[in-house]
Amino acid sequence: MAAAQGQFSDHSNGTEGTGGAEGDSGPAAFRSAVEALRTARLRPEIEVDPTPPPKRLAPYAYALEAAVVDGDDDLADGRLILLHDPAGHDAWQGAFRLVTLVRAELEPEMAADPLLPEVCWSWLTGALEARGLSYGEASGTVTRAGSHYFGGLSERRPATQIEIRASWTPREGRGGVPDAAAHLAGWCDLLCQIAGLPPATTGPAAGAADQGAGAGVVSLPQRRGPQVS
Repeated sequence: MAAAQGQFSDHSNGTEGTGGAEGDSGPAAFRSAVEALRTARLRPEIEVDPTPPPKRLAPYAYALEAAVVDGDDDLADGRLILLHDPAGHDAWQGAFRLVTLVRAELEPEMAADPLLPEVCWSWLTGALEARGLSYGEASGTVTRAGSHYFGGLSERRPATQIEIRASWTPREGRGGVPDAAAHLAGWCDLLCQIAGLPPATTGPAAGAADQGAGAGVVSLPQRRGPQVS
């Protein structure tokens, strides 16, 4: 199993703060959420690497990037960012916010499905709800981009990439700390689903996700193919 690792940054108004790479600075609630992300156990197909978090979005931020790997191919990849504003944020309706970008290449039959954007959005909400996670203020976009090749590249087949950009507010639990590890696991479920992998049947990615998987979610055919950069 892969353990999630990431880079921590404590910043406010675009200025670097005193946060360390191990997530040992900042408010206690944020440190607890970061630790949960760092120690989460994920499916073996998921490779997680540290990535610098964005500045100016919140006083505290922590970011991970991940890929679903099959041999030498990245079937899907994405970035997950945990934001924290101890004073709360009106637009978030909370003190924490999760922001993500997920993308993958699609097979032609999937790309042609007119319901593809709705299906992909349902994969995100379904992945969270299948794990029994409460969240609010969800918003985002699903973008389908096609490429056709000409001239010296004409032998390449047309390619379509799907991209999901989304954010949501996780419900805060005891001590004002959200269940960050469960939200990360749900996000990884989304990555695996958009990559075309079957649901996990054993290990930490199973359990609650298997019990609720598919409820209210439309599935597209499974596929396995490399991502287009």
